[in-house]
Parts: sequence; C-alpha cells; structure tokens
Amino acid sequence: MRRTFLFLQGPCSPFFRELAKALRQAGHRICRINFTAGDVLYWRLGRSVAYRGKLAGLPKFYERQVQRWKVSDIVLFGDCRPVHLPAVKLAQALGLRVHVFEEGYFRPHRITLERGGVNAHSPLLPVLQQDVPPDPGQLARPTAFKTPFWRRATHDVIYHAAGAANWVLFPHYRTHAPYIAPLEYTGYAVRLPALRLHRGRDDRALKQLLLERRQFFVLPLQLDGDSQIRQHSPIGNMRELMQLVLLSFARHAAPDAVLVIKNHPLDPGLARHGRVVRRLVRQYGLVGRVVYMETGQLPRLLRQAAGVITVNSTVGALALEAGLPLMVLGKALYAQSGLVHEGGLDSFWNQATPPDTQRFRRLRRWVLAKATVNGGFYCPMGIALAVQNSLPRLLAD
Repeated sequence: MRRTFLFLQGPCSPFFRELAKALRQAGHRICRINFTAGDVLYWRLGRSVAYRGKLAGLPKFYERQVQRWKVSDIVLFGDCRPVHLPAVKLAQALGLRVHVFEEGYFRPHRITLERGGVNAHSPLLPVLQQDVPPDPGQLARPTAFKTPFWRRATHDVIYHAAGAANWVLFPHYRTHAPYIAPLEYTGYAVRLPALRLHRGRDDRALKQLLLERRQFFVLPLQLDGDSQIRQHSPIGNMRELMQLVLLSFARHAAPDAVLVIKNHPLDPGLARHGRVVRRLVRQYGLVGRVVYMETGQLPRLLRQAAGVITVNSTVGALALEAGLPLMVLGKALYAQSGLVHEGGLDSFWNQATPPDTQRFRRLRRWVLAKATVNGGFYCPMGIALAVQNSLPRLLAD
C-alpha cells in the first residue's frame, strides 16, 4: 500500500533528504515540517511547510498537517526533542507508526532505528527486562566506513550557519541543546587545540597508575545535552554526576582505590569539568586518589579497571563486553539483572561482581538485530548504507 511519511527534524546532515528520496522512488508520498532555516536548507524536496509558532501551538498544528497529508508514518531523530514530543503523543493516539533514529546503541558502523521510541522509550525494554530472548540468528558483519570528524563538523556548521536567519524566519524556535551553536563553537575552538597538550599529560598519568598497580574505577563523562542525561536519568548534568560519584567514592571506596574520570571526546569544554573535579577533590579529601583525563586510551583503561560507573553511555556496553563490573545510574537497555550492579552506588566500590557475559552477548545480538542498522549519518558511504538498510524497517508492516 502507498504510505505517507512525515519527516520532522533529523541529524545535521543530508540523511533525511536521501532517505525521503528513496521512499519516494519506492512509490510512497513524503512531506516535511521545517522548524529552522537549517531544516529548510537540508531538505529542498518540496511538499514541506514551516512551523513558525510557539511550542504551545504545535499539537494543534500537527493535527492539521497529519489530517491534511493523510500521514501514516512519522520519521524523526531523537524522540525527546521538544518539537517531537507532541508528534509522538499524537501518533500514539491515532495509531500512526513512529520511526525514531538515534546514534547507535553499539558502535561503530551502526545507527539506532526503532519503532515507537529509543533508549528508555524502546519497545525492547519490557522484553529485555523479563529475560534475554533467544538468539536472533546469524548477524551479517556490518560494512565498515570512515567518518572524518571534519565532515561531521562541516555539516554541523552549515546547518547552524543557516540558523542565523531563524530570528527572522523562525522567531519562536528554541534549540533543544544546552548551548547555542556560536557559544559551542567557541568552546571547541579553545578546547580542541589544547588536547595535544592534555594527551601527553594524560598518557603519563595512565602509565603511572598502571605502574603502581592500584585498583581503579572509571567514570566516563557524557554530554550535558544528551537526551540520555536530560530525559532518561535522575541526574541533570555532569557536575551533579561527579558530585554524586566522588562523594560516594570518598565515603565508601577502599582508601587506596583510585577514580579515573574521563571527559567525553566531543565535549565543548564550556562546563570546565577539570575545574569542577579539582574543587570536589579538595572538598572531599581525595587528593592523590582521583585522576581527571581530557583524553585517554579507553580500551587500555578498561583492560585494567576494577569497574565502570555510567549514567547511560556506550562505554557501559564496552565494559560489559570486557566482563567488568558496571554501575548504571540512568536508564539503559543493558541495565538488566545479572549484567549490572543492583545494590546501589555506595556498595558498588566493594561488592560489585562481574556480569554474566554470555547473557550480555545474547542481549547485544538481539539489540543489534532488532534496533540497529548498518550505516551512518554524516559521510556519503555511511548515508547510502543507512538508507539502504533502513528502508525494509520503515516499510515493514
């Protein structure tokens, strides 16, 4: 049957445009709602409408457009964006299909695609909480591709440069990100050149830590704007996370244990995590017991770590794959009984046990088969793979 796919906001790349072209070539109708000048720039396929009103008027607007275009399917990137929440709610009420894209649960070479929601809204969660389903069968090895950072950054800059016209064309739009693009770019301009200096210092700190053979735990930081932090956890930002973890570590970890805090590689540096760590170390009497890294070799850290603490990071999946004890403070697909520590953060430092790695591998294979596709959002090869592999999922009954 011929279906009508309504596209909302996508990643800062041509991916949604190329996916829409493929759906149209397959005989289906496509339409689009633009919220920013960047959305307009990356669409350019016709049959679109701009929403220039306030957020409060969006539910009624969606109702009119869905009825006008006879929409059967909604396609979006990130189901927790403020402009997407009313669309998801309307789709649930009307029985429409919602196809949600996100960065991959397991990387590289894969993106997330689920029907109905992702992360804590994933339809897989109720199934996985009961028990890991049977093995889904043979999984094809994903086709590898490379996405240089400059290509992703270029798309981001183009998208947000177009957004300079928002104050005229979309005066009521407010970004879902914690920082406006110019401020974020300023942060990157300062932080990225300094990483070369940090790398040498971090390498020396890691070598010294391994040489001393001290027990250490790893806390990988995430981005404050990540929906897994803002929507799917009780923790508001990385400052709150570090305060919570360092206080527990000071009170309950062994006196000779060390905590390694590693910053996210894409952090713009505006929150000054290093400065926050130094203040908390002094406040909680942890001098000599905390190592903060702006860079660092994560695989090498995980080979020697005694455990990992995360909110909901892909590093958590890497820790489970390596058989490391894991403490999850948010909502994650892999936060299941037998895989993560269930006794609370205070008991984790001394009572954590390794996960059931066989169960995790079954869970990983199931999530790969049901919730991800081979491809990417930013380079031509990754986009082509993502379009090719997403079509069967979108068109399935």
